[in-house]
Amino acid sequence: MVKSKIVVLLVMAAALGGCENMTTGQKGALTGAALGTGIGMVAGGSFGEVVGAGLIGGAAGYIAGSAIGNNK
Repeated sequence: MVKSKIVVLLVMAAALGGCENMTTGQKGALTGAALGTGIGMVAGGSFGEVVGAGLIGGAAGYIAGSAIGNNK
């Protein structure tokens, strides 16, 4: 279980590092989804709960990132 968490964190770090040409909304969606999924995994949720947390985090991140991008 610990190995899978480490692998997920490494994949998230790699994905966040390759976001130079993304819009602010897209970066927010990726970050929100990664954080939601990571928190769901650490909290010990079932697969459905982890996926749901990732989807909700991604949606919230996109909305926040788009709002920030529109205010620049």
